[in-house]
Amino acid sequence: MSAGLDRAQVRRAFGRAAARYVEHAVLQREVGERLRERLDGYPDLAPQRILDVGCGPGVALAPLAQRFPDARIVALDLALPMLQFGKSGSGSLAEETADSSSSVVKSEPDPRSPLFVCADTQALPLADASVDLVHSSLCLQWCDDPGLALAEFARVLRPGGLLLFSTFGPDTLKELRAAFAAVDATPHVSRFIDMHDIGDGLLATGFRDPVLERDDFTLTYRDARTLMRELHAIGAGNADAQRTRALTGKAHLARVIAAYESFRDNGVLPATYEVVYAQALAPDPGQPRRHGGGDVATFSVDRLRGSRARR
Repeated sequence: MSAGLDRAQVRRAFGRAAARYVEHAVLQREVGERLRERLDGYPDLAPQRILDVGCGPGVALAPLAQRFPDARIVALDLALPMLQFGKSGSGSLAEETADSSSSVVKSEPDPRSPLFVCADTQALPLADASVDLVHSSLCLQWCDDPGLALAEFARVLRPGGLLLFSTFGPDTLKELRAAFAAVDATPHVSRFIDMHDIGDGLLATGFRDPVLERDDFTLTYRDARTLMRELHAIGAGNADAQRTRALTGKAHLARVIAAYESFRDNGVLPATYEVVYAQALAPDPGQPRRHGGGDVATFSVDRLRGSRARR
């Protein structure tokens, strides 16, 4: 389920956008609120530890803390500048090591404050079965291998723990993608994973009772340049590993903008966003997982000891 993304480019883009992200991330705030509304379906949920994956500047931390005041929240993001903007005065900041994608924690002055960790979603620096709730809003689409990220979510969640996330679907920015495609064949807009593939990935990873829903949002702009500037402002640029590394020339960009004009309706240009919401329960030890058309169950050696029937 590889998305073919350049992880280093994702880190750089969101790091540069940290200072202005909150100002421009209107859709991201709305999606986050709609995602957390789904927690209403779990009235008995009382997590002791919450992992907010792709936390950005920490927009979700206050709502999560208000809903679950007794929980310790771990806020994790790939871009260190995002964490620096989200860090509260009582929080702990985990800084990157020079040769690792994960982090080292410097201090924990207050066990009730969020712990900020700079790390890769696809290699979470957390112990197995150490989290009760994984919350992630619009992060999974920026993983080069979303299937590996799902496997990491399953690993760190306690059996029966809740996974709740949102991500962009393939119709996202379809107008902008079509406008670039009308000019050249080079990818200029990142590709996003289909909802059915996400569901298959959850089952393959062993998650139970997955529920997937989708919303379609249409944002409007007076011109294509405004849309492009907004995407750049939140770090949501082209991270396709096959993208061209050269700057887009003025003439080339003018042709793209002209092609986008074919979508103008009632004086504005639309930009479509397909948002997928998913929720599922973490697998129990030994629970069968879908693999190659069948189910594969795994067990620890300790569980097998003494299981042979005696004659």
